[in-house]
Amino acid sequence: MSRGFIKEGDQEEIPRVPMRAYLPEGVLNYVTKEGLEALKEELKNLEAERLKAGDNYIMVNFLDAMMKLLVDRINSAVEVDLPKAKDTVSFGAWVRYNGRVVRIVGVDEADVNKGLISFISPIAKSLIGKKAGDVIELKGSEKIVVEEVSFEPMATTQMVTDSPAKTSQATEKRPRRIIEEKPEQVAQTSVVEDDIVDIPAQVEGPRRFEPEVNPTDFLPIVNERGNIVGRAMYVELHQGNKMLHPVVHLHVMNGKGETTRLYWWHVAFGDTPEKTLKRKMTETLGLTGMNPKLKRQYLRESKTEKELVYVFTVVSDEDMPLTPEEKEYRDLFAKD
Repeated sequence: MSRGFIKEGDQEEIPRVPMRAYLPEGVLNYVTKEGLEALKEELKNLEAERLKAGDNYIMVNFLDAMMKLLVDRINSAVEVDLPKAKDTVSFGAWVRYNGRVVRIVGVDEADVNKGLISFISPIAKSLIGKKAGDVIELKGSEKIVVEEVSFEPMATTQMVTDSPAKTSQATEKRPRRIIEEKPEQVAQTSVVEDDIVDIPAQVEGPRRFEPEVNPTDFLPIVNERGNIVGRAMYVELHQGNKMLHPVVHLHVMNGKGETTRLYWWHVAFGDTPEKTLKRKMTETLGLTGMNPKLKRQYLRESKTEKELVYVFTVVSDEDMPLTPEEKEYRDLFAKD
């Protein structure tokens, strides 16, 4: 725009638009009911400010940019229902630990000065899935003692920092699911949330498949026909609640029709079994351009969970990660 059309009062530095709170790519924007209402209220306030800005083009452009970021957050928000297991730390819970009280909330709701911590923060990831009385051993000498879990409002404690869980050395990174092992290694490395396995370039050995464990993920709850009827956090679905959720099993076969590898994954919320499977085949196994065939589906129930299993097969002679040989792992595929 020509400077001749800019009013004298508008000749100021254009303010920088602040970004919204960090949300890792691929992570759903979970919010509490109160959090979603706060986002909508924030939008109303910005709209009112925009009206007051009149023909001040600098302020109008600034507010328009802020509203766009906010609207994107509102449109992507997934309001989380109260969990079924109310004695277990989950999204939206108030947790008393080490004499302080925090609440686990969405990224835009988080405010450590008010005791509100985001579900992707290290301390929240350490707490999720725990119950009153549990003790969390951190690297170093510090411990977290869970004293109380509630889904009724509690007075939160101002926090200067959520550093206790930062001793885990990983914040927003996700664990690698395939690790390299030297041939002489016997013990299988356990992949824990927030635990990153660094793979030295010089290490050689067979690739090994590690089943995914994502305590903070929300998974779909389905009926026996596979229709989504709700959602629940990973930890809730594996504590004996028997809420039916879908998984995919993949049998990799050679040209002789012999099964050479067995893999499984949870179906992601919003995905079809086929979509999850193809993505995992690419990301985890390095297989692209293949169309696995659905063999059957059935209900699988154990002491801790209930799954709707989709069994797929694919023919490939590619060198793929080795799967665990333990009986517990093999039993997962017993009815395939």
